[in-house]
Amino acid sequence: MEWETVIGLEVHVQLATRSKIFSGSSTAFGAEPNTQACAIDLAMPGTLPTVNAEAFRMATMFGLAINAEINRRSIFERKNYFYPDLPKGYQTTQLASPIVGAGYLDLTLSNGETKRVRIHHAHLEEDAGKSLHEDFHGMSGIDLNRAGTPLIEVVTEPDMRSAEEAVAFAKKLHGLVTSLGICDGDMSQGSMRFDVNISVRPKGQEKLGTRTETKNLNSFKFMEEAIELEIERQIDVLESGGKIVQETRLYNGDTKKARSMRTKEDSNDYRYFPCPDLLPVVLDDAFIEDVRRQMPELPEAKRARYIAELGLPEYDASILSSDAATAAYFEEAAQLSGKPKLAANWVMVELAAQLNRQELTIQQSPISAAALAGLIRRLDDGTISSKMAKIVFEAMWNGEGDADTVIETKGLKQVSDTGALEKIVDDIIANNPQQVANYRSAAEDKRPKMLGFFVGQAMKASKGQANPQELNRILLEKLGG
Repeated sequence: MEWETVIGLEVHVQLATRSKIFSGSSTAFGAEPNTQACAIDLAMPGTLPTVNAEAFRMATMFGLAINAEINRRSIFERKNYFYPDLPKGYQTTQLASPIVGAGYLDLTLSNGETKRVRIHHAHLEEDAGKSLHEDFHGMSGIDLNRAGTPLIEVVTEPDMRSAEEAVAFAKKLHGLVTSLGICDGDMSQGSMRFDVNISVRPKGQEKLGTRTETKNLNSFKFMEEAIELEIERQIDVLESGGKIVQETRLYNGDTKKARSMRTKEDSNDYRYFPCPDLLPVVLDDAFIEDVRRQMPELPEAKRARYIAELGLPEYDASILSSDAATAAYFEEAAQLSGKPKLAANWVMVELAAQLNRQELTIQQSPISAAALAGLIRRLDDGTISSKMAKIVFEAMWNGEGDADTVIETKGLKQVSDTGALEKIVDDIIANNPQQVANYRSAAEDKRPKMLGFFVGQAMKASKGQANPQELNRILLEKLGG
């Protein structure tokens, strides 16, 4: 039987506010456990929450960016469940009246096709704390620093049909929220977490299959692996005559295995009801328009600008504009070097390859954008060749100094002096009369390949430092080509 996969995502995006959604506690990452949780976060009796206006501004900005309707009146509700890291015994969230209504994101897939993924809504809510299971010898510790951190939960329609489409959506969303500045996008710190709802059905069937939810995926790679594994598992179960159980699952990126966590609840299991401690929040048109005016350049606009103003190909522009940190790095390197296309090539190829090998983000690159611009300038002005530039880049990566320092220290300056190159060429011609005669008597279409012999000899004589373009010009001139 031929099967069709149906995927929907729930994405928790941690907002980059300085304080929590209902208290003044700090949201800074990395503090000692339970040092950033006040009486409100700890659910002490008699405490009352106060809404963080900045969280509403950021959520409104997101809604405008996905072409969604901003609900003027939104309500907070209590989602009741019991877990050790949820001190109140409920989560304050939005269900019936979320701040952001229906919107969409358009994806460009690897085959060049465009696909629209509908977003059902996005709502504001507070995060829970964190359970710590290491180093407690059979017990768990609870860190409530994260309790009350503001999130927007982005809920898609079940519009995706493969792991590729789901990852493409996740990357597009990551690029959008980081470009807006409403989230730092650091998935290693839990700033974005993905819950993936997956079902399969016979191809052509309209009715959806029973879905499972794989929770808390914190990397694009793990998301892709988890989806592929779950699709395979569900098809195996169905083709063996079994039934899919609606459940919540966990995926371990280290072992590449998934397991059942618990039976999946429905919304009525959480006994939602309006939070009596919080009044409805009403946004007026002036607030929304003020947010609209302050919005930064979005990735799509950035992509169009790179094509129109910097002359980049569409592929380069799409890659460089999709991530806020990458775009900022590229723009600085392009501006300081004055060579946007060269800067694009180095950021997308050499730099990206090194970052991937070392598993680093572009913010962690040991080569700054300004330092890369210095290397590009030396390549462009002929001081070094492309081959030498890679040697210089490697040295810069290893902390051996900027481009000029490495070039000087390693003696990598390219020989472009016409007189010096002519002497090298004259010596080669004089010492290789048979090869010269063969070249001059050869047919035109054979000569380019034969020229390689003379180029190799010249490079050997110059210790690899001859300017290739100038060398080729002199060789062709003196050989009569």
